[in-house]
Amino acid sequence: MALQPPAQRVWWNERVEKGELIWIGIAFVWGLIMFFMMVYWHINGRQNLSTAAYRIEPSTFEKRTETFTKQFKVRDEGTTGVPVAKPPANADIYMLARLWEWWPVLELERGRTYRLHLSSMDWQHGWSLQPVNINIQVHPGIEHVLMITPTESGTFSVVCNEFCGIGHHTMTGRIHVVEQGAAAGPAASPLSQNKR
Repeated sequence: MALQPPAQRVWWNERVEKGELIWIGIAFVWGLIMFFMMVYWHINGRQNLSTAAYRIEPSTFEKRTETFTKQFKVRDEGTTGVPVAKPPANADIYMLARLWEWWPVLELERGRTYRLHLSSMDWQHGWSLQPVNINIQVHPGIEHVLMITPTESGTFSVVCNEFCGIGHHTMTGRIHVVEQGAAAGPAASPLSQNKR
């Protein structure tokens, strides 16, 4: 803000320079192109996850996840002691976020489809599947459900990509993808997201 107001106070009546009009036009046209490209890529691009989201009490989601883990537990993960759950194909699978872990570790079969349920117990977290780079914001009180089909065998990481406090850098989880019919055991794997 100037100390002294301009002498001429009718700036809106001044002529706009041709160069400014050109840039305004370019920005407007580019904005329209990007708007329609977002719609196009959502429908045809297959990079946006089409998830379903529901309201849920964190304690209810935690109980479902614990029940799922107890039912399908096959072992504990290495030195961390986190349980590994290996559900059958077409099952509902659960993974919860809490300071500072993704729980439990999942073991899935390549080529099988699962319904993945995600939610947080405390803060907003970011579920980021690496190295495939699938990202979902996970909130307390919201259950995200998406269909996934692992396309390659291997092990990949789930990291939190939303700063959640002092232990944020330690918030990692695992998903093991094994061949169909393989015995439970440790096995980076892209997951494809199925369109509905």
